[in-house]
Amino acid sequence: MIALRFYRIYDIGREIDLDWLERSLAQTYFTARTSFLRVKQKSIMIEDPPLQIRMQSVIVEREGSSYEFTAFARVYDIGVISFCFKYENADAQVSDLERTALLFAGQEGLGDAFLQYLRMLGEILKPHIKGFLIDPDFYEDYSVFVTDKTDETLDPVVLLIGERVNICSQMREEILKNSLQYTNDDLVVLSYDGAFICDPDSPNDIIDLIEFANVQVLELRYYDRELARQIEKMYDDIEESDRLSPFFRSRKYHAIMAKQMESHAEISEVIEKVNNLLKVTEDVYYARVYAMVLKVLRSSQWSESVSRKIEVIQENYSMLSDEVRIQHSNSLEWIIIILIALEFGLAIWQSFT
Repeated sequence: MIALRFYRIYDIGREIDLDWLERSLAQTYFTARTSFLRVKQKSIMIEDPPLQIRMQSVIVEREGSSYEFTAFARVYDIGVISFCFKYENADAQVSDLERTALLFAGQEGLGDAFLQYLRMLGEILKPHIKGFLIDPDFYEDYSVFVTDKTDETLDPVVLLIGERVNICSQMREEILKNSLQYTNDDLVVLSYDGAFICDPDSPNDIIDLIEFANVQVLELRYYDRELARQIEKMYDDIEESDRLSPFFRSRKYHAIMAKQMESHAEISEVIEKVNNLLKVTEDVYYARVYAMVLKVLRSSQWSESVSRKIEVIQENYSMLSDEVRIQHSNSLEWIIIILIALEFGLAIWQSFT
C-alpha cells in the first residue's frame, strides 16, 4: 500500500463558531469532527475539534496517467481552512511510491485544483460566515508520503527533497536526523515541507498531528504579517499626528492608543488559542512527534517574531501614553499660569478703581 497526501492551509482572518457552522451545513454536506483513533481520548486534548467537510474527488493527469484524489477540507475555529488531496493505492508496491511522489514533487500539477476547490468551498461557506475572505496566495503547504512496509530500495530523502540527486552525506544526515520510531517496523521522517511515514497500521493520527502543527505555524505567520502591517500603520499615524496642533495631536494619540489596545487584546487572545490548539498529554511518542514537527517547521521562530512585534506595540503604547500625560501636564500648567495672571490682573484693576 502506498498513499500520498497533499495539504494547503489558508487563513480567513476571523474566528468561526464551528457548532453553528456544523448545524448549518449538516443537511446539505457530509460533515464530521476530527478525532484521534489510536490513543485514549485524554491523551490528546483539542478544545474545539475542527469540522471536516467531504468534497468531490479530483482527477489529475500526470505524464499520460490519471490519478484520482479524494478531497476533504477541515475548518478550524481559529479561522483556518485546511485542504487535503489524498491518493491511495492498496495494490501498489513500495517501489511505486517514489515514482508517484516524484510526479507530484513540490505539489506539481495540483495548484489549479487547489484554487478550484478553494473557490468551491468559498461558495459553500460565504452564506454562513460573515465577511468571509481568503487570500489564495498566502498558505502553508505540506506533503505526506505513506507506505505500510519497509523496503531497503526506498529512499526517504528522495521523497522529501523531490528529486533523484547524489546528495552529500552531510545533507542526508541533516534530513534524516528528524526521524522517530515507536517499533522496529515503523518510521517517521520529518522535513520542512514534507514527511515520510512507514507504518503497518493506520498512521492517520500522526498525519493529523502534522496537520495541526502546520495550522499552528500558518497562524503564527499570518499574525506576524498582520502585526507588521499594524506597526507600519501606527508609525504613519504617529508621524501624521506630529504635524497637528497640540490639542488635535493629543486626541489623535488617544485614538491610536485605543486602536492598538483593541488589536493587542484580540491578537493576544488568538495567539493564546493558536499555541494551545492541541495538547498531547499522556502519549509520549505522539508528544515527541508533535514537538519535532513544530521544531522542524520553526514554530518557535515565528512565535518569537510575533512576541517581539507585540512588545513593540506595547512599547509604543507606553511612549504615547507618556506623551499624552506630558501634554496634559503642560496644558494644566498653562491653565494655572493663565489663572494666576488673570487673578493678578484683576487685583491690579481693582486697585485702580
